[in-house]
Amino acid sequence: MALTQWWLLPAALAAMAAVAVILWRRRIPAGARTPVAHADRLTALPGYRAAVARRRTWLAAALAATAALGLSLAAAAARPSTETTSSPEHVNRDIMLCLDVSGSMLDTDQAIVDVFAKLVGNFKGERIGMVIFDSSAVTVFPLTDDYEFVSAELATAGKALGGAAEGYEFFAGTYESPGSSLIGDGLASCANGFPSTGETERSRSIVFASDNMLAGRPIFTLAEAAALAKKQGVRVYTLNPNDYGSSSLFGAAAKGLKDASNSTGGAYYALESEAAVGSIVAKVQSTEASRLLGAPQKTVLDHPAWPLGIALLALAVLGVAGWRLRR
Repeated sequence: MALTQWWLLPAALAAMAAVAVILWRRRIPAGARTPVAHADRLTALPGYRAAVARRRTWLAAALAATAALGLSLAAAAARPSTETTSSPEHVNRDIMLCLDVSGSMLDTDQAIVDVFAKLVGNFKGERIGMVIFDSSAVTVFPLTDDYEFVSAELATAGKALGGAAEGYEFFAGTYESPGSSLIGDGLASCANGFPSTGETERSRSIVFASDNMLAGRPIFTLAEAAALAKKQGVRVYTLNPNDYGSSSLFGAAAKGLKDASNSTGGAYYALESEAAVGSIVAKVQSTEASRLLGAPQKTVLDHPAWPLGIALLALAVLGVAGWRLRR
């Protein structure tokens, strides 16, 4: 803790010392006092001595309270404060959930949706959207910060991905073309789901989940879709549950998906199990937050409570001492 206006304390001490010197010089000289005969008989009385002792005690209390009052008020005026430096986090993020809904991806998709269903209650300022795709892409809901609406849509998506009979309509429009898991088209549709690049103040990221099992001929190759995302200022974070290491067939094929994600400034995660989705999403959120840290700001917090509290106590003691002295 530091005193912002520290010079006020020595100034107050100097002023109090000056007042004490002036009062000392103005005391009645010994030669100017009126002599009283046989005063020693009065001053020798026990009652007189007790009264003088009480008066001196209350005078000392009044002087101490006056000094404490003056010093505490000076300390309060000197602004006792603490300084902290922080880098505030901006929450103006745009997050697009981009989910491959081919048969082998449903469990992973459900885990992702469940994680975001829990996170959305803590969002403040973020916008979130969802696109699902297989042979064709469908926007489930566009980027929005209507969190009540988002929660309802994520709940519906969770039921559909969990195999609920009434959730069949959720997948409507995702099988409109030949093939399956056309990841280039899916990623391109998600990248195009962001507004124009004029909104430079918002961070943009895609949580992209796919098993990378391309079957068919997409309009966009994966590299073209990644280039489109990069042009839009979008970082792609990919979760692949079908990567079992570079020595496996699927692991070798995942290299293109990994390269595409990294080229956008995002990251690639080989998903070992659905249980790991939560930690990966938390890592993505943390990474995005660190990208949005603002310039360091200094915060000065005043602490006037303790000097003003002492001043109040000293004032109370001074009032009692004055009342006792008047008696």
